[in-house]
Amino acid sequence: MRLSRYFLPVLKETPSDAHIVSHRLMLRAGMIRQAAAGIYSWLPLGFKVLRRLEDIVHQEQIRAGHDPMLMPTLQSADLWRESGRYDDYGEEMLRITDRHGHDMLYGPTNEELITDIFRNSVQSYKQLPLTLYHIQWKFRDERRPRFGVMRGREFFMKDGYNFDIDKAAAMHAYNRHMVSYLRTYERMGLKAIPMRADSGPIGGDDTHEFLVLADTGESEVFYDKRILDLSLGERAVDYDDWDQCAAIKQEWTTPYARTDETHDAALFDAIPEEYRMTSRGIEVGQIFYFGTKYSEPMNARVTNADGDLVPVHMGSHGIGVSRLVGAIIEASHDDNGIIWPEAVTPFKVGIVNLKQGDSEADSACEALYKELTAKGLEPLYDDREERAGGKFATMDLIGLPWRITVGPRGLKNGVVELTSRRTGESREMVPAEAIAELEAIYSEV
Repeated sequence: MRLSRYFLPVLKETPSDAHIVSHRLMLRAGMIRQAAAGIYSWLPLGFKVLRRLEDIVHQEQIRAGHDPMLMPTLQSADLWRESGRYDDYGEEMLRITDRHGHDMLYGPTNEELITDIFRNSVQSYKQLPLTLYHIQWKFRDERRPRFGVMRGREFFMKDGYNFDIDKAAAMHAYNRHMVSYLRTYERMGLKAIPMRADSGPIGGDDTHEFLVLADTGESEVFYDKRILDLSLGERAVDYDDWDQCAAIKQEWTTPYARTDETHDAALFDAIPEEYRMTSRGIEVGQIFYFGTKYSEPMNARVTNADGDLVPVHMGSHGIGVSRLVGAIIEASHDDNGIIWPEAVTPFKVGIVNLKQGDSEADSACEALYKELTAKGLEPLYDDREERAGGKFATMDLIGLPWRITVGPRGLKNGVVELTSRRTGESREMVPAEAIAELEAIYSEV
């Protein structure tokens, strides 16, 4: 993409109502614009990052054996009355009456709707296990929406729902989701710690939420420092292997890690002092097992192996996809702007032409642009008639992990400059070498 043709409305001044880093940088980098309190338009740069994250979530869910689908944003209130949650959910639910007088709601979550789909389609244990998920916009009418996409009213969320014949099978689904989430966050360049949590209005006894450490996090967290050393890496995982999934879940949940809501001071104090850590955390996902909380009142039953009709055991699993954009920025930025991990960057490399209009510089940049594009290394070419300092500032602000700088002085020696956004390290090399290095870097992402 040529920056002269790209809609990137960057701001030089920080909006006065943006109080945390991610909100400030997303506005300044032209990623979002507020449409109403807690509701945002996603502009081209922000939308590209959102889609990168969505793709990773889809890939890891499908790898774990889960089926993608899509449910509507509006739901019938009657389903929520069946489960008993319509009146209990509170003012966060946006309630609507259609032209025929039917009570509707803008879905804050989808347990009731997916249970209705299941009970009308599945009759036998032979059709289990089953996990369905979608990625869809949700709405919760927050009393005080703030912090940009971190605490908005409308948000983009992956929510999935498992259906199993008994608790043992449902707990395997729980463990399977924990493993798939750990892999998802690692691929995004995040260290997300699973922490025992409170179930809230979703319900259920078993639940963990995944938190990214950041000074601006809403939750106070207490954890054993050794959990930061854990990584799935390239470990092969068989999601049908109950023992392997349970072992990985045990590995990640044995070290102490809890939010302030579930913190146990006695357990925490038993950890050696050098490993006891407190911080702030941003929630980016949560998994629940809630048994028959919805299947009992909504009559979602199947015949078991003995021919008896029994309620299915269920769980739900969410990832805040739009919230992740803000969380990544909170965890990865500096004074100059965003620093995107390679896996989620909107463009893989920026090209800066130091002397637009110079025939040799223009020709070299065009050649780089075409070659990088042909190799799938999606560049953003700053071909504007703009001073060099302004071009560098824009590239630093929007956070592309790599930059190739082209100028007449370097071209006299046949070289360009490849710069890492994260470290600031720059190296001169011939264009072919720069392209080859970028190919090697992104082949590992």
